[in-house]
Amino acid sequence: MAGRLLLVLRLLVRDLRRRPAETLLLLIAITAATGTLTLGLALDEGAALPYEHTRSATAGPDVVARPLSTGDDALADLAPLTTAPGVTGHSGPYPVAFLELTARGKAVQAVVEGRDTAPSALDRPAITVGTWLRPGGVVVERAFAEALGVHPGDTVDVGGHALRVLGIAVTAARTTYPYAGWHFPGSPLSERGGLVWVHDQDIATLTGGEQTTYTMNLALDDPAASKGFIGRVRPSLDRADFDGGLTLTTWQDIADLDGRPVERAQEPLLIGSWLLTALAVAGVSGIVAGRIAGQRRRVGLLKAVGAGPAMVAFVHLAEYLVVGLTAAGAGLVTSWLAAPALIQPNAGLLTTDGPPPPSLSMVVVAAALAFAIAVAATLAPAARAVAISTTAALADSAAPPRRSRWRVRLSRRLPVTLLIGVRMNARRPHRAWLVTVNTFITTAALVAVLMNQAQDRPFRVGDAELANPLAERTGQSVLVVTVVVLVLAVINTAVSTWTAVLDTRHPLAVARTLGATPGQTGLGLTVAQLLPALPGAAAGIPCGLGLFLFAWRGQPQYPPGSWLLAPGLGILLTITLCTAISALALSRRPIAHALQTR
Repeated sequence: MAGRLLLVLRLLVRDLRRRPAETLLLLIAITAATGTLTLGLALDEGAALPYEHTRSATAGPDVVARPLSTGDDALADLAPLTTAPGVTGHSGPYPVAFLELTARGKAVQAVVEGRDTAPSALDRPAITVGTWLRPGGVVVERAFAEALGVHPGDTVDVGGHALRVLGIAVTAARTTYPYAGWHFPGSPLSERGGLVWVHDQDIATLTGGEQTTYTMNLALDDPAASKGFIGRVRPSLDRADFDGGLTLTTWQDIADLDGRPVERAQEPLLIGSWLLTALAVAGVSGIVAGRIAGQRRRVGLLKAVGAGPAMVAFVHLAEYLVVGLTAAGAGLVTSWLAAPALIQPNAGLLTTDGPPPPSLSMVVVAAALAFAIAVAATLAPAARAVAISTTAALADSAAPPRRSRWRVRLSRRLPVTLLIGVRMNARRPHRAWLVTVNTFITTAALVAVLMNQAQDRPFRVGDAELANPLAERTGQSVLVVTVVVLVLAVINTAVSTWTAVLDTRHPLAVARTLGATPGQTGLGLTVAQLLPALPGAAAGIPCGLGLFLFAWRGQPQYPPGSWLLAPGLGILLTITLCTAISALALSRRPIAHALQTR
């Protein structure tokens, strides 16, 4: 047993050393798929980290109570909560008004909360820039300030009164912009808006003497059971119910809303990871098939010395399992390094010190995906190697071409260029299928990206159109997937083209001895690559539309038809250029040399 393992190890090291370029391409392909998937999983596991960090730094409440009533009625609604079982502390009630804020010519909806200058024991907004409140000034929630483009020292208009921006702050007691909970007085329906703080002496002036509503923050003896607390106290609140006067929001609810941008960013990554997995399988299959086909003589030698089918299969599979597991580790590291750029949902929360290390579940998923790609790509070539006889493997002779009468009858009437392309694909149908799969997936992914870019996303807050943090994070994820898909597609195309060139040196040399010109053989090689790519591009366009519609929320907007045709045409042009360059390099070699190397 030890001797067999030593043999496998020596063959593995030898193969990796002899083909470093192919090994690197295998590593890149599998790393792309595992890295994208684990990045999506990292976003899922790390989505709550920024809110938890902000909640800890600002002494965030466990439950926030907000009545729909105003004035004394609102205070009466809140009073029973201070003595409710399980409540260990509270801050407020703080007056709240729903007004209009104008900054840089943009009129938007703002939740205006009155505070005093002294920090409270519960919900202490953390100042990131500037200073805290004093009369005549305003502090703006950071995500809201970023969307408005305001900074300390600027002047904004709140409810018709000019106030100086004193600072920028973050809080865990209210959802960040744009879901701060602005609504018309007495209405339970919230609209988009941002949060600002003003001195409690100024809020009466800003509202024109009208009564305000209030908000109160509660601390519980068991913060994790905040939902259970609401269920217990709800029946005892005579003047409040779920449909009426009092809204109780747990810190978990706020965390979920603040994590919504990360959830949106996660979807393209997870969908893209499966597309990249299919691309990786197609690319790895092409490389593996060529490598195993070149090792037929070694298969014969192994069988001649007594190796069984399991041993032969394990020798082939071991190399790709090692590469796959290495790629899984590289994908984990890549996703761990890239996660901080996407985990931060928006500017309304504090950044964390760094991403947590990959969890055991992420490691298992990455390893399982790499293992699946390696096995899926290696299984069929390894099975063919196991099935070949010892004599045939030792002879390492060329496989006889597969001929059928109808193919011969049809192809012989074709022009020389098309004839060469058709017969090359008939000789290697597996390679042609891989070209189709690569073109199909790449076209579908690019069409979905173009559809995403074509959507008009007006994001109105009041009367102004501001930045949409959800779309920004989603756009970053789409960009990551697009770049990785393009890189992997180009690698697959280059590998497929160069493999085809090397595999057809002898047949094309024979064609040239029979009268075909170098131009005809070069065009024939290009046709051989384009023929299987055409159905892939044609099928990828509607499938890309379907992929986008599956993930899109709302009524889609369709771009011009030329936009949808552009990805397919671009991919076909790329295949043509890659093949033309390879064919040009091949045509410069003497025919005699190609015939002797067979």
